[in-house]
Formats: sequence, C-alpha cells, structure tokens
Amino acid sequence: MNVIFICLFLACAVALCFINPENFLSALLDGTSKSATLCVALLASYAVWLGLMQVWEDSGVTRGISKLIRPVAKALFKTDDEEALSCISMNVSANMLGIGGAATPYGIRAAKALDKTKNAEFSSCMLFVVNATSVQLIPTSVIGIRVALGSGNPTDILIPTLLSTAISTGVGIALTFLFLRDKKPPFLHKKSKKRGAGAK
Repeated sequence: MNVIFICLFLACAVALCFINPENFLSALLDGTSKSATLCVALLASYAVWLGLMQVWEDSGVTRGISKLIRPVAKALFKTDDEEALSCISMNVSANMLGIGGAATPYGIRAAKALDKTKNAEFSSCMLFVVNATSVQLIPTSVIGIRVALGSGNPTDILIPTLLSTAISTGVGIALTFLFLRDKKPPFLHKKSKKRGAGAK
C-alpha cells in the first residue's frame, strides 16, 4: 500500500511540474498544512474513543459485550473460540463507532484466532466482509473530518451512513453464506460415509 501511495504521489508531482510548475511548491505546502490540521483535529476524537475502549476492556465490559453477541457471532462466524469471539465483539463495536484505527488491532487478533479454528476459511472471509462493509452507528472519523473542514452540520450523515452500511453489510453476509456454503447436501455425506464403511 505504501508503494502504491508513493507511486501516485510521484506521478501527480511530475504531472503538476509539467502542467503548472509555478504552483507546485505552494500546492505541496498547502496540502501538508491541511493534512497536519486534520490530524490534530482527529487526535481528540481518537483519544476519547480509544481511551473508552481501553476502559471497557479493563473493566470487563468487553466480556459482557462478547456474551451478548455470542449467539449471533457464533452463527455468523461459525466458531466457539472465546478469544476470537471477544476480539470480534471489540472489532465490531469499534467499527460501529467509526473508529477504524481502534478496530484494526482487534481485527488482526480475531483473524489470528479464527485461523486456528475448524472453519477457518469461512470465518476469516466473514470477518473480512464484516470489516469491509462495517455497519456505522456513529461515523466518528467522518464527523471529525467534517468538523475540521468547517461543515455547518457535520452529523447530518448519520442516517444515510447507517442505511448504506447496513445494506452493504447485509448483502455481504448473504453473499458470503451463498458462495462459501457446503455445496453437497447432508444426505450425500451420509451416503458417502455408508459406502466407505461398507468398503471396509
């Protein structure tokens, strides 16, 4: 990913030098200034939510959330692994709050835990889909960006964001079950087992 961004930057820089060389330096400095301002503006938002997530984990709220979503997560990810379910619950919670930076470590831990389970391929694919689509209850990062850029009503994206992400997550989950389900009906497995037993 870093290589891709570097290539894009170099390509744009070279193009700008040929098209409008007199404004190259000013555009570079202006972009750097805006990015620094945006990072500082998002710092407070991330500090609050990351601190809250750590408090939840230390106080045992994580375990409570894991128990609440356990039936859904168990059916959705086809796993009984406690560590995986705990990491998934925190990953999903962070994503719902729009804090991708906080969700990433839990997602990595969940992926490592799911990789050791029985249905590793299906569970890992489902985790990827849920993270890629990610239902957003409060798009914290986007709201922070809108505030930093001077939006008059930075929270007016709540309902559209919730609807679009809920639909995308639902479609993604449905497609995952559709394409990764076992193609053979259960009775075929039973017949094959009987034949194997008879051959012995």
